[in-house]
Amino acid sequence: MASSHKHANNEHKLAPNVLGLFESAVMGVAGSAPAYSIAATTAGLVAAVGLAGPASLLYCGIAMFGIVFAFNYLGRTESNSGATYAWVRRGLHPALGYIAGWSLIVCSSIFMVAATLPAGSSFLGLFSQSLSNSKGWVTLFGTVFFLLMVAAVAFGVTITAKVQVIMSTIEVGLLLLFGVLAIFHSHPVHPFSWHWFAWSNPFGSKSVFFAGALLAAFYYWGWDVTANLNEETKGSKKTPGQGAIIGMIITFLLFEVFTVGSNMVLTNKQVSDNAANVLGVLGQEVWKGNGGKLLVVAVLLSTVATLETQLIQVTRTLFSMGRDRTLISQLGHVHKKYQTPVVATLTMTVVGLGLFVGSQFIGSIGTIMGDAISAIGLQIAIYYALSAYAVVVLFRKEMWKKPKNFLFMGLWPLLGGVFMTIMFFKVLPTLNTTTKWIGLGSIAIGLIPMFWYWSRGHVYFKLPTKAERIAVLDDLEELL
Repeated sequence: MASSHKHANNEHKLAPNVLGLFESAVMGVAGSAPAYSIAATTAGLVAAVGLAGPASLLYCGIAMFGIVFAFNYLGRTESNSGATYAWVRRGLHPALGYIAGWSLIVCSSIFMVAATLPAGSSFLGLFSQSLSNSKGWVTLFGTVFFLLMVAAVAFGVTITAKVQVIMSTIEVGLLLLFGVLAIFHSHPVHPFSWHWFAWSNPFGSKSVFFAGALLAAFYYWGWDVTANLNEETKGSKKTPGQGAIIGMIITFLLFEVFTVGSNMVLTNKQVSDNAANVLGVLGQEVWKGNGGKLLVVAVLLSTVATLETQLIQVTRTLFSMGRDRTLISQLGHVHKKYQTPVVATLTMTVVGLGLFVGSQFIGSIGTIMGDAISAIGLQIAIYYALSAYAVVVLFRKEMWKKPKNFLFMGLWPLLGGVFMTIMFFKVLPTLNTTTKWIGLGSIAIGLIPMFWYWSRGHVYFKLPTKAERIAVLDDLEELL
C-alpha cells in the first residue's frame, strides 16, 4: 500500500480515538456552517435565482447526499487524514487523487478570506453599521478571529471539539428560533409558495438553475471535515461517515427553513443592499432591538467555527501529503505534545495572513465574496465529483450484491458526481475572468509539485496493485 510507512512512528501520527459520533456530527454541522453560509451567500443566491433559492438548495442537496454516501463508503477502505486525496488515488488514479487533494487545499485557502470578512463584519455590525462595511476594519477583526482559531487547532483536536460543541449548539438553536419567527412573521413580504421548490425547465438555455446550484454547493461544503479527522476518531472507518450523514441532514433542513423564511421576510433590495449583513437585517425584521442582534451572534459563532474546521481540513490534507512525501516532508510532522500537524498549521497561518493582505487590493467586500465563493464552487465540484466516481469504480462489484449497496454505493453517488460535473461545465462560461483564474489557475499551480514529486518516483504515484484492491474489499465486508 502506498502509505504503508505513514504510521511507523509518533512523529507522523495524529492523536487517535479523540472524537466520538456526537463530536463527529457536530464537526459536520460546523463544517457546513449554516449561519455563515446563509449570511455569506444569500445575496448571491437571490441575485442568481430570485425566490427559487429553496429549489436550488433542494436539488443540489439531493446530489450532495450522493457525495456524502460516497465518502461514507470510501472512508471504510482506509483511515487517512488526506481523505479524498488518498481515496481517489485508490479508486481512479494517483494523478486524480493528487488533484482532488490539491483542490481541497486551494479552496480552503481561498476560504480563509471568504470567512474572515463575514466574521469581522458580523462582529463590528454589533456596534456600528458603517464599520461593518469598512474593508480595512473588517479584515483586521477577521484576522484576529482567524488567529484565535489557529491557536485552537494547534493545541489539539480535543480543545477544537469542545469549542465546536458549544458554538454549534448555540448557533443551531438561534437559527431554529429565527427561522420559525421568519416563517410565522405576521406581515410577510412574499407569501409562501410551493413554486419556490420547483424548476419548470432547469436545462433550458436561459435557465439559471446551475448558477444557483453552484452557490448551493458552497452552502453545503464543509461537512467532509469529518473525513479529514478520521485518524483522530473512534471507529475511524465508520464513525466519520456516519457523522457526515447526520451533519448533512441537520444543515439541509436548516438551510431550507431559513431560505423560505428569508423569502417571506426580506425584499430583494434589502438583500442586495446588505450583502455582508443579511441576517442582521432579517433579525431586526422579526425581532426589533437587541433580540434581533442574537442572529448576528449566530453568524459570528458559525463563521469562527467554519474557519476552524477549514483549518482542520487543509492542515490534515497537507499533513497527509507531507507524510507521503508528495509535498515537502516537513508538513508531515506533528507536535510532540499535542499531536497536531504543527508545520502544516504554521504554513496555513502564513498563507492566510498573506491572502488577507492581498484581498485589500482586489475590490469591495461584495466583489471579493462573490468571486471567492464562485471560485470555491468550481473547486468543490472537482474533488466531490472525483470522490463520487472513485466509489463507483472501486465498489463496482460489491454494489450489485444488495439493493442497499446499489443505491448508496452506486446509483446515488454516481448521480451526485454527474450533477457536479454538469454544474461545473454549465456555469464555467458564465463566470468572470477573475473567478476563472482564481478557481482554475490555483488548481493548475498544483500540477507543478505533482509532476515534480511524480518524476522523483514517490510511491504514492504508483498504481495500487490488484492484491491491494482485493485486500481492501475483503476488509470492507466486515464493515458493511
